Amino acid sequence: MKPLAVTAYTATSALGRGTAAMLDALRRGTSGLKPNDFDRAELRAWIGRVAGLEEEPVGGALAEFDCRNNRLAQVGLAQDGFIESVSRAKSRYGARRIAVLLGTSTSGILQTELAYRSRDRQGALPSDFDYRHGQNLFSVTDFVRRSLGLEGPAATISTACSSSAKVFAAASRYIATGVADAAVVGGVDSLCLTTLHGFTSLELVSDEPCRPFDAARKGMSIGEAAGYALLEQDAASPLRFVGYGESSDGYHMSTPQPEGEWAFAAMREALRRAALEPAAIDYVNAHGTATPANDRAEDRALARLFGSAVPVSSTKGWTGHTLGAAGIVEAIACFLALEHDFIPTTINTSVVEPGIESQIVLENRRARVRRALTNSFGFGGSNCSLVFAA
Repeated sequence: MKPLAVTAYTATSALGRGTAAMLDALRRGTSGLKPNDFDRAELRAWIGRVAGLEEEPVGGALAEFDCRNNRLAQVGLAQDGFIESVSRAKSRYGARRIAVLLGTSTSGILQTELAYRSRDRQGALPSDFDYRHGQNLFSVTDFVRRSLGLEGPAATISTACSSSAKVFAAASRYIATGVADAAVVGGVDSLCLTTLHGFTSLELVSDEPCRPFDAARKGMSIGEAAGYALLEQDAASPLRFVGYGESSDGYHMSTPQPEGEWAFAAMREALRRAALEPAAIDYVNAHGTATPANDRAEDRALARLFGSAVPVSSTKGWTGHTLGAAGIVEAIACFLALEHDFIPTTINTSVVEPGIESQIVLENRRARVRRALTNSFGFGGSNCSLVFAA
């Protein structure tokens, strides 16, 4: 594929608002996870929560979009001068030539959950309940596009935890085929009852901070985040998006193919598109959910492709698993590694499970990072790997 320049990016998560907060937390080894205090706090879990969303409603001309997910989208847009960067791109290409491609898994479903709690005796939902601007998966993309004043093609990709990785692949195709000249890509996923209780019912949620690849790991910690990147075809930037690979296990609704066969295929395809050999990768940001089956399957795929030669870490112990926003947040972790020459540790992990063959990083390290690969693997085996270079 023809490389695309990454000319702007931003992330907001439990680590804070904007990339400076994220970089500082990664460098200091400060996790954003905390004991569950969301909603009625019924579940024993640790979560990655963005503070202050309850006090920051969407207002003005877009007030009808108000919900937790769009509040998070709004806060995320306001960081790192991202709106201004898009405005400059709009002046170069025109509002109709910039695509908006975002990932989410649940969008504003919390609005629906709360509405169901407020049904009257006949079961009717509240009169002000608005599915179109809340739970609807396109809501967040529509909101972001309107917020940025863009009029180009727009789509929401919802493939569980690979959603906001797959938007990079989609953007590459949109630009390569002339549908757009640039693209705003990213993802937004906010805390809700469906994911907290749903993953708990599957016995996948830990009652302590998650510990990816650790011998004593108990499962995931769920988080929320918003992240965005601006991709352009011929712009000057030290950061470049150079390859992607996608695959589908078709194995099981919630369990990965045990040998990581199709995770391996996604990574191999990403390297092929980037015209790189495995030895060219300096760092892998693993999907690393801290669930036993996922970590083992990913390790088998990583070891098959890279052996133990490449440093591997998961950043979910910092932010929690941000589901539909995980792809963009972890892409931005790669951007920070590329720009600042460091590899973040797999925080909370102390003893790697015996049998794990990958080189799991257990402390922050200074290193020259020229090319990084990040993995995002969704429920149902929807896999995506991305390669970035600097």
